[in-house]
Amino acid sequence: MGPGPPVVTAPERGRPGAAALAGRILAATPLPVALAALVALAGVVLDRVYAGALLTVLVLGSAVGSVAVSVAARRLPSWVVAPLSVLALAGWTVFALRWSANSAGVPGPLAGSVADAAANGIPRLLTALIPVEPAPDTVLVPVVAAWLAGLAGAEVALRARRVLLGYLPPVLLYAGALYVVGPNADPAARPTLAFVAVAVLGLLTPGGAGPPAGLPAPVRAAVRLRLVTASAAGVAVVVGLSALLGPALAGQVGGRPVDPRRYVEPPRVDAWDENPLVRISGWALNPEQPLLDVRTPVGADPRGDRIRLAVLSDYDGVTWRVGATYRNAGRVLPAPAPPESATTGTVRQEITVAELRGRLLPAVATPREVTGARVAYDPATGTLIRPEGLAPGLRYTVTSVRERPDANLLATASVPAGEEVARVLRVPDGVPDPVRRLAAELAESNGAPYARAAAVEQFLAEHYRLVADSPSGHAYPNLAFFLFGPRAGGGQRGTSEQFAASFAVLGRLTGLPTRVVVGFRSTGDGPVRAGDAYAWPEVLFDGLGWVPFDPLPRPDDEPRPVEEDFRPPPEEPPPSQVPEPTVEPTAPPEPVAASDGEAGGGGVGTPVLVAVGTGGVLLLVGALLFVLAALRRSLTRARLQRGDPGQRIAGAWREVTDALRLAGHRVGTDLSATEVAVRAHRVLADARARHAGTDPGTVTDGPGGGFVANPGGAVGTGDAGSAGGPGASSGAGPAGGIGAGVAGGGIGAGVAGGTGVEELADLLNRLVFAPGTSSEGEAARAVTLARDYTAALRAARPRWRRLLWSVHPGPLRRDRGTGPVERPASTDGRDPTPHDHARSML
Repeated sequence: MGPGPPVVTAPERGRPGAAALAGRILAATPLPVALAALVALAGVVLDRVYAGALLTVLVLGSAVGSVAVSVAARRLPSWVVAPLSVLALAGWTVFALRWSANSAGVPGPLAGSVADAAANGIPRLLTALIPVEPAPDTVLVPVVAAWLAGLAGAEVALRARRVLLGYLPPVLLYAGALYVVGPNADPAARPTLAFVAVAVLGLLTPGGAGPPAGLPAPVRAAVRLRLVTASAAGVAVVVGLSALLGPALAGQVGGRPVDPRRYVEPPRVDAWDENPLVRISGWALNPEQPLLDVRTPVGADPRGDRIRLAVLSDYDGVTWRVGATYRNAGRVLPAPAPPESATTGTVRQEITVAELRGRLLPAVATPREVTGARVAYDPATGTLIRPEGLAPGLRYTVTSVRERPDANLLATASVPAGEEVARVLRVPDGVPDPVRRLAAELAESNGAPYARAAAVEQFLAEHYRLVADSPSGHAYPNLAFFLFGPRAGGGQRGTSEQFAASFAVLGRLTGLPTRVVVGFRSTGDGPVRAGDAYAWPEVLFDGLGWVPFDPLPRPDDEPRPVEEDFRPPPEEPPPSQVPEPTVEPTAPPEPVAASDGEAGGGGVGTPVLVAVGTGGVLLLVGALLFVLAALRRSLTRARLQRGDPGQRIAGAWREVTDALRLAGHRVGTDLSATEVAVRAHRVLADARARHAGTDPGTVTDGPGGGFVANPGGAVGTGDAGSAGGPGASSGAGPAGGIGAGVAGGGIGAGVAGGTGVEELADLLNRLVFAPGTSSEGEAARAVTLARDYTAALRAARPRWRRLLWSVHPGPLRRDRGTGPVERPASTDGRDPTPHDHARSML
């Protein structure tokens, strides 16, 4: 027998052997690898603003994992791939967040970190301080975005075999990474070239999508031709787009990209911390209140350390403010290198918060590393905040670099100038003249910058007293009273708030860049109490940085009176009080001889001279009164009829305040508009009671804001205003009406609905806090209210005072630019109210 038929093995029946299977895998490998590489390159670009290479590793894991899941599930239905990939994404994300949390030393359980990252990932990424530390909230978005881009690209390119369309998700991810980095890193030329090269290689290898085996030769050739044609078309499209868009893109290479961080507001301090300087007086009144507990295991200074809370660089004449830009930061904080001449040392403190409130985080200057709390940092001032706010029991560790300038270089050091330091040289308008003269006198005999700073420091330390119960306030009027007020009346004494603020203002007036720092004294180990809080000024010197000064007096020194070394010249009298110069006569007058009955010598008789003189005086007085009345009428017309609605509302308010002054009730600048309205109400009630012939006694509030005045000083409240019927009582009802009656006299007056000044005050407050929103109707209403009130108040004055009302020159010479303001700060350490801005707006 001959040999039997040949045995057909499995490979020969169309089943691929190991070599064929390996060949197919290798043929299909380039496109998945290209997709994973494109996604990973987006992580490389984004990692340029991150610290370390952890982000690149995490994004690479997302790229490989997402593409690998799609490749492994190619034989499964398409609807199964997405759930499997999402499960894998969840596992990888949890691993990545745990890895980043351990690397960044983020305290707390992982579940809390994941929830916080999911809620705040995007804003924290765009507000973090560069270089960004890889932490759960800064790596979550890149890791998830990379996985989703790899999943979408792999499904479209591998399953649907649309390679160009499959490139779209990685391209969008790469563009997003470039946008997020913006101008905060060098141009990404090498990663971009690598991205283009990988994309071209992926196009040249269409993923092993050749013709299936078993087809006739002509069909296989047609399929190959079609695949080659499609690949060539794709390459042609890419080349064409490159030729069209290349010049435009090349023109943008030298341009500065947009920074998306400017569209996201970084963490800010709240109103409690905007001006911590006003908290000094409140702390001074409760010195035993525990604020912090400090331990210094490394670098303790036997002389103690200053722990900074806030640095205040902005001053508007009323309030010092922080004005810092805080960026979310990791454990390691960037900071400029200290001056070469400064002596540096490392100090590490473990701080536990007790009853300190707000967001400002105390630390010795200048912090370099913070553990135990997530912080935001301002490199310009070297201060920290905790965006979530402080809480009792919060414990954190701060490692700082203590800098001390070389004292031998201070005497010859200069101070910087220009736009870079204009912020700390700015002196707002409105400086009181005595303060300006004092600064000029201190600078006159001290030419060098350090000598000027030392002169201001010595003057404050020698002439003023440090007291704990001094009220808060550092606006220009407060500082003027502190510097020149009478000692018997509370002047020339204050807390460290007034000492530091006065030094800073006087320093800026002499050309020194200054700022105010609020912080605490600390021995390094033990509690820090409210009595340890104080403020000190700092001056910026070239090559030395910010140098602190201490203008506080020594405990045992008795301050010298200011008048011994500085006496402000007397204020010049107003123009109406300047004495007229005396004109010397050229020759003595001839005596006039007259008999009892007739004039002698043909001269003019005495009665004629008296009549002419009297008539001339009356004529002059009449002309003066006419001019004053015309000027007053013109002033009123200008206030109430000219300008936009806001100006007419402000003019109406000035008419009311002038009316109060003319009635003998001067309006202090420490009152708000609402308080002035209440006083105006009381003044009118008092004037009406006096005009009716009753004794106003004590005026008190009735129901609904009305007032009641009874004869003989009795005081009462009424539910309905009396219109002047019988009886000797006057009452005010709930609507604010005011009435006054005289027994048997039948004299009465009532003002239904209040004086109207309250409504005018509301219009003024609306004008101050929402400028430009006043309407014509509101302006007309304000004019009506002002005229009604001034007419009512004038009618309640005595007759002879009514005659002088329209010719009084007071409103003509008073400063018309001021309006009612609140006190710049309260005595209990609270923040000033928004009424502080009323003066500047009116």
